[in-house]
Amino acid sequence: MAEPSAAPRGVNRTQLIIVLLITGILGTLAWKSYYGEPGSFLAGPAEYQLQYRPADFQVNLDTETALAILQNPRRYRREFDQLVYDINTDILTHVSNRMGLNDSLRTEVLREYDLQHPQFTELYYRDFLRMRDTSGAIYETWYEEGGQKVTEIFEEVASNYTCFMLNKVLAVVIRTRNGNILAKGADVENPCKIATGEALRPLMARMAERAAIDDFSRSRGLFQEKVENVIGELATLEIRDKKGINKQLQTSIWGMNVSETDVEITAISILKVGFRLNDYFDIQLDSRSKTLNITLPEPLILSHEVLPKIEKLEIGWLRELESVNINEGVNSLREAFRAEALESNVMDRAKGNARDLMDTMFTPLVRNIGEDYKVEVRFRAAPMRETQGDFAQ
Repeated sequence: MAEPSAAPRGVNRTQLIIVLLITGILGTLAWKSYYGEPGSFLAGPAEYQLQYRPADFQVNLDTETALAILQNPRRYRREFDQLVYDINTDILTHVSNRMGLNDSLRTEVLREYDLQHPQFTELYYRDFLRMRDTSGAIYETWYEEGGQKVTEIFEEVASNYTCFMLNKVLAVVIRTRNGNILAKGADVENPCKIATGEALRPLMARMAERAAIDDFSRSRGLFQEKVENVIGELATLEIRDKKGINKQLQTSIWGMNVSETDVEITAISILKVGFRLNDYFDIQLDSRSKTLNITLPEPLILSHEVLPKIEKLEIGWLRELESVNINEGVNSLREAFRAEALESNVMDRAKGNARDLMDTMFTPLVRNIGEDYKVEVRFRAAPMRETQGDFAQ
């Protein structure tokens, strides 16, 4: 009777071992599924313990080419699609780096976006055209639209779809609950906030700066031509002065004064110092040094008006006074006015006033390009030219 009872006991032992093996395998699978590293064996879309890391956003975009595409998207439709692809993949790469995703998950993120890119680029394209084409007249002025305007429109379109695109792609790679990405760990941040705040916004700011530079460069030639043709001369300093001169004329016969004429002349001087902009005027925007360079010719005396007045005139009986005597007196006053003005550094004062004037005029303009842009004024000698009159310099 002992032998029949041995068989069931061996079977039970074997069954127990099988049950333990199955339980161990199931436990291993469960542990791998819930605690394994995403992207590794048996780890599909899972709740990922995100370890957020600092990372700099790498901009791999030619802003000049991007602006040309945005200003004529119909002509460059294929390039527009590629532009959307480059921007979105750069954003996804940055968010993946910040979230600490491993190489496998980063590859999956880009692969998933490749599948969804045709849908997103169509949304971008249609919304971009709709916001630009507010009326049929826009078609006729397509090329006249500034880069800043199209950049603002594209930023609005991208802002509308970036978070939607990010969540839709990551939801396929990382486990979600009710449409929300599950995350664990310290310093957890919203991936949408990372995408818009750290990637999209700096990227669009860079494009906006490039657009402002291009718009300014296009208008620079017209502005420079208007300045040269319309303004011509720019007076930055006016000096007013008053002087007097006494002149006594005598007629002597055999050493004796027989007639005497006294003349007292006073004069007001109005001297203007400035720049002949039709000789030279140049504006150049240096985006590397973030400086607007304005070059003016060297200052010179633009005009010098002397207003004489005869305060005293006593003419002797021989009438010694002639017109040449009056002219000599006025000319001597003019020379005295000019010499005194030149000794008082009027040229340096005119340059200082010109710098202040250019800063006042152009600083608000360059600040629209960037807050760190500045204005620098330079001076160069103007080509010599022949002029008529006493005031030729």
